[in-house]
Amino acid sequence: MRFILFVLALFVATANAQPSQNSLQAYAKLPSKSLMAISPSGDRLAYRDTKSEQDVVVVIDLKKGELLGAIDVSEVQPTGIAFVNDERLIFKVMSEQRMVGYRGRYNVGRAYAFNLKDNSIHQLLTRGFGIYEGQTQLGNIVGISPDKQFAYMTAYKNPGQFSLYKVDLANKRLPRLYQKGTGDTINFFLDVEGNVIARERFNNDNDLHTVEARRNDEWVEVFSDKTDIPKYSFDGLTPDRKSLLTITTNLETGTFSVYELSLADGSLSDPIFEHTEKDVEALVKGLDQVVHGVKFSGFKPSYEFFDQKLNARMAGLAKALPNNTFTISDFSDNWNEMILFMDGELSAGDLVLYKNGGINLLGSAREEINPELVHPVSEFSIEARDGTIIPTLLTLPLRKANKALPVIMFPHGGPRAHDTMGFNWMAQFFASKGYAVIQPQFRGSSGFGVDHILKGRGQWGTGMQYDLVDTLTYFANKGIVNKEKACIVGMSYGGYAALSGISKTPDVYQCAVSINGVSDLNRMLEVTQRQVGEDHWVMSYWHGSMANGMATEEYLDTISPVNDAKNVIKPVLLIHGSRDKVVPYEQSKRMLDALKEADKEATYIELDGAGHNFYRERYHLEVLNALDAFLTKHI
Repeated sequence: MRFILFVLALFVATANAQPSQNSLQAYAKLPSKSLMAISPSGDRLAYRDTKSEQDVVVVIDLKKGELLGAIDVSEVQPTGIAFVNDERLIFKVMSEQRMVGYRGRYNVGRAYAFNLKDNSIHQLLTRGFGIYEGQTQLGNIVGISPDKQFAYMTAYKNPGQFSLYKVDLANKRLPRLYQKGTGDTINFFLDVEGNVIARERFNNDNDLHTVEARRNDEWVEVFSDKTDIPKYSFDGLTPDRKSLLTITTNLETGTFSVYELSLADGSLSDPIFEHTEKDVEALVKGLDQVVHGVKFSGFKPSYEFFDQKLNARMAGLAKALPNNTFTISDFSDNWNEMILFMDGELSAGDLVLYKNGGINLLGSAREEINPELVHPVSEFSIEARDGTIIPTLLTLPLRKANKALPVIMFPHGGPRAHDTMGFNWMAQFFASKGYAVIQPQFRGSSGFGVDHILKGRGQWGTGMQYDLVDTLTYFANKGIVNKEKACIVGMSYGGYAALSGISKTPDVYQCAVSINGVSDLNRMLEVTQRQVGEDHWVMSYWHGSMANGMATEEYLDTISPVNDAKNVIKPVLLIHGSRDKVVPYEQSKRMLDALKEADKEATYIELDGAGHNFYRERYHLEVLNALDAFLTKHI
């Protein structure tokens, strides 16, 4: 990582000529501006810029319109940017590294401080010198000191001690052990002065989730829950820092809601943020972990805050621009300025500055996409064969008759995840080639209530697949798509769904594409068990998700596509990153071997150096070129 000063054109909007057709290369481009953050005063801006064949984090002065500095991040994957004050910011990255004493390469998260006064940069926590070598997350910040000179960060001191460190933001110095933890500590919470007031623990051996308050230099347990999988997620503090906030199941609404856990007596409040139809997806908070409000999930994000003025502001934006959705990227200390990511009609995603009741365009996230050629996306609620409602997105090619279109079934990854109405680079590419794109939020997807998630337990390869078929049938019966020209394409879990679809329901799809997909569930669990241990809650989660707790080898074999290769009758394309640490590339290689052994038509493309999530433009380009050729040939 190095500091370099670039001569850049600032982000001010320019009247560039727009193409009459968006090219494949344009869809493959990374967002030209992302991870945008604003300083506490609202006077400075930082963001990732990938325009003009560069990849940098830039900092600018909004008042003067001057570039203050830029950091080359071309060798890493930036994951977050935050200002500590107007003179100092922290940015987080992920990159693949070797670790002393361990074989192979690992994705390691790190955090850096960038000081604008002297243009210096240094890594905050490094392995060694009192920090355990065998850990991959060195970028977790739980607080900032009142004088803004130190960050409080968590890390393992050794395998049996997850502790809190005080790390110098101004100078590269060894961190100071601030609060010792235990082997099962997972989080710390601090008051406004930087004193530790609570810690969270989860013991995998005893299946025990606890919260302890710090009183008179002693730990006092205030919360305890016997569970193999944590049901509560304590992720923030109330503004008065007297309670922790947790997202958990609301039995009355059937959605995920927010509750307070009192650090005084351990009592759980009634829900303080809830919605009858939407889950709380995330807490809106800063580096100090103090929560201002919540983000609700669903196809279109929405917000609710403690401060009623902020609620009125967001309602006003929604009323003024009803065909747009807003995602909060960052905010100033007094919330007078907000950076918003705006999605909507005729937009590939725009970054705007809210200030003094108005919004100013900072630039498009995808400058090479002509917004007038963004393909329309619509919402549907479709009833599956058992009556389950499947929320679904349909993208249709612009300026083309919506009748008997060739179609891409495009299930999302996860599977506990969901799609949104925003610009999807791959779905938009498909539409640009004349395909309709169906994105069902099959049972097991998040964002649409607890019951919808639970209906997916044990439904891999069965009910979740039927939801895809039922949504395809719905649009075919409407005459919108041609069921005889359907291909299923997916990434990660979506890749599993593609392979399951082409092998379990071979008459439905004309072809299948699995990108970084799973084919052998038993082998996948073997790898996961080696990584986390047999008793880890992650194993319980996957057993429940895949087989509703009945994940025997025999059962998992029946829902693993690798064992159904003989049923495949249509072409299959397998794409996998050679350095995928989430789903090892052997999953695609196993499927390829099974298909070849069964004398089926299959092609394998390995992306050299790519991980699970393609954060390089060259991988996007290689994938789209492969998809274009394969789909053109087969549907």
